[in-house]
Amino acid sequence: MSDNQVFKIASIPADGVGKEVVAAGRRVLDTLAEQSNGRFSFDWTEFPWGCEYYAKHGIMMDPDGLEVLKAFDAIYFGAVGWENVPDHISLWGLRLNITQNFDQWANIRPVKFLPGVQSPLRKADNTELDWIVVRENSEGEYAGLGGRNLSGRGQGNEVALQTALFTEKGCERIMRFAFDLARTRTVKKVSSVTKSNAQQYGMVLWDEVFNRVALDYPDVETESVLVDAMSAKFILRPEDLSVVVASNLNADILSDLGSALAGSLGLAASANLNPERRFPSMFEPVHGSAPDIAGLGISNPIGAIASAALMLDHFGLHEEARRVEAAIEAATASGQLTRDIGGTADTKAVTESIVAALSEELAAI
Repeated sequence: MSDNQVFKIASIPADGVGKEVVAAGRRVLDTLAEQSNGRFSFDWTEFPWGCEYYAKHGIMMDPDGLEVLKAFDAIYFGAVGWENVPDHISLWGLRLNITQNFDQWANIRPVKFLPGVQSPLRKADNTELDWIVVRENSEGEYAGLGGRNLSGRGQGNEVALQTALFTEKGCERIMRFAFDLARTRTVKKVSSVTKSNAQQYGMVLWDEVFNRVALDYPDVETESVLVDAMSAKFILRPEDLSVVVASNLNADILSDLGSALAGSLGLAASANLNPERRFPSMFEPVHGSAPDIAGLGISNPIGAIASAALMLDHFGLHEEARRVEAAIEAATASGQLTRDIGGTADTKAVTESIVAALSEELAAI
């Protein structure tokens, strides 16, 4: 990496607590840049898109927004959704509009158990747990295919069709991504999540592609587990997990379960990746806009800050990413916990604790 590298980042805080946690993440990233002695910096451009924008303009983002975003190295996203806009409009109008059109087909969601954070899972007290959910992010159940019709027949007679889409290309590329990721981990194992006993077309194709791809990775252990059994395994045998690959809907649900087991959705990070880098990738916490606590300054910034660490990895700043993760662990271990994980600290206090830990790490290097 050359000196004085500038990373152009589009910041989209969007709605609710998204504004608070994106600000926290930017504070951490800018601290890293200040500590880099000029090796790198971040050039931020913030966009006002979201439900407030919709209230003024009738759309969730500028008509040319996607074209504008193409010029950036990455997108840092907050959360979308507010009571003035139906959820399916806000989601498809902004977040899914970006992930679909930028072919961000690989979504990774690490499940991290942090020191000082009590998990509802008793096994977490004395067992080292660490796994990653790899979500197919471009098709499957969220392909957006279908429609509503026959409303003219009168109330109670309308029909809605929602079609899941599974392609060999889509299945194979996310599975190879998962296998390549597994090869970088201590436990080299990929668990495929399926429901082929009931979904005899799309998920049978999923299973067949998984079995074929696995032949190219003889060094990686594999298993194929029905989604209902996998939800039980998350709770009963989580120590068996390393990389879990699943379709769009199944991975969405399972990753939220994993985050809840770790202590809170507020801890969960994610990356929406276009691995070929034809388009910018997008990094965001998993939690929603949380209207009930928005504006109170008590939201948990850890999910957004951990997402920033994933963005650092994407930029090749691996040492800095590990420093952020270590700083998060130092903050939680010291008792700096927001209310969702049993503490009393506010957003600012947790953020500043992580910033202070970064400075202590730097002094120790």
